[in-house]
Amino acid sequence: MIDDIKKDAAERMGKSAEALSHELAKIRTGRAHPSLLDHVRVSYYGSDVPISQVASVAVEDARTLTVTPWDRNMVPVVEKAIIQSDLGVNPNTAGTVIRVPMPPLTEERRRDLQKIARAEAEQARVAVRNIRRDANQQLKELVKEKLISEDDEHRGEEIVQKLTDQFVKEVDRILEEKEADLMSI
Repeated sequence: MIDDIKKDAAERMGKSAEALSHELAKIRTGRAHPSLLDHVRVSYYGSDVPISQVASVAVEDARTLTVTPWDRNMVPVVEKAIIQSDLGVNPNTAGTVIRVPMPPLTEERRRDLQKIARAEAEQARVAVRNIRRDANQQLKELVKEKLISEDDEHRGEEIVQKLTDQFVKEVDRILEEKEADLMSI
């Protein structure tokens, strides 16, 4: 029973760390990455769809994305959607290819992005601690139902605490990598 609780807690904590990685990937670092345009929605024959459903997005070089709509008529619509997004970029159209140059980040913007990254990491740490609380609660209920002894409960709590420490370190490591990425020029 303790192993089941440990396994469930480890799985959920792992998902929290993974979710943090996905959230931090959305924070722009000045380098071009196709996922930067994932949240951009394009009006396609009356319905809003993600840009990836109407065009291919690729990296041309370290600071430029290329967007190639599959339908020639969609070029101005896709360009307009990119301009209206919150990215603050100016796409250039050359025939059917839209080039999206990524402007270099200012020091002030880097600091703001760093604060956002730290807030995301704190949310992940809180999620890991909440999972620890849930696991400890399950252990207490097993003691109440007399399915495990109090010694087993204490051992289980130590195991859960070690897991918590391990995943908090993982969250800190992910944050550290992102901060280094943000501050590199």
